[in-house]
Amino acid sequence: MSTTVTFWGTGDSMGVPRVYCSCKVCEEARTSGHNKRLRSLVHLSDEEYGTMLIDCGPDWRHQMEAAGLKRIDRILITHAHFDHIGGLAEWADMCRWLGCKGEVYAMPDVIADIHSRFPWIGNHLVFHAIEGDLEFGGWRVFCWKVNHGKNGYAYAFRFTHPASGRSFAYCSDSIALTEEQRQPLYGLDLLIFGTSFYKEPFPYETRSVYDVIEALILIKEWEPKRTIFTHLSHDIDLQHDYKLSSGVAFATTGLQVTL
Repeated sequence: MSTTVTFWGTGDSMGVPRVYCSCKVCEEARTSGHNKRLRSLVHLSDEEYGTMLIDCGPDWRHQMEAAGLKRIDRILITHAHFDHIGGLAEWADMCRWLGCKGEVYAMPDVIADIHSRFPWIGNHLVFHAIEGDLEFGGWRVFCWKVNHGKNGYAYAFRFTHPASGRSFAYCSDSIALTEEQRQPLYGLDLLIFGTSFYKEPFPYETRSVYDVIEALILIKEWEPKRTIFTHLSHDIDLQHDYKLSSGVAFATTGLQVTL
């Protein structure tokens, strides 16, 4: 059995190109499109549990069309910021028309935030509050809180397959992680980690996500077998060679990784 992770979106909260911006990366994204990025989410597919998404941002409809899918039944949510939940209303509308109920897995506080913004959404989606480890097929999923800098906090997911010993984690929005928050990120087969800038120039206390330089230092300690950076801003130019460490790469739209 294997899980395939497909990157449907790799951008930060504003995506690339930014409407207001004429920088080199944004202009390239408008033309050849190598740097074009929709808001971050991943699609997971496994024979043991079917399919699911992690997050459902405002580009969800476009991402579903690009994938050629007309239905998705299960989504895990990292936190209730718009770039991670902006597509929930469209997903709920899909469920209404198809006569089904989508399943949302999130921490109780995230669910409360979603209901406060979309009071009607429970008519079409079933919400499962995470109160311990989740199980999908042979995978055990642990969810934990991570610091999100000036933006408060988010959650991350670690998937572990006890029978095979495989593990991967999705941590898209974090900075200034405590040692306790770092523990689930050690010794992974695959780490998917958010890094908006290569070297972010703004004061640390005003930031919300690690940059690439900081992340490269962290993964030397965590020792994942493979690392993919996502949640990329228009600071990252995929046509530039950043000379990343072995086993480290930037996410690209449509990239597939099989565990």
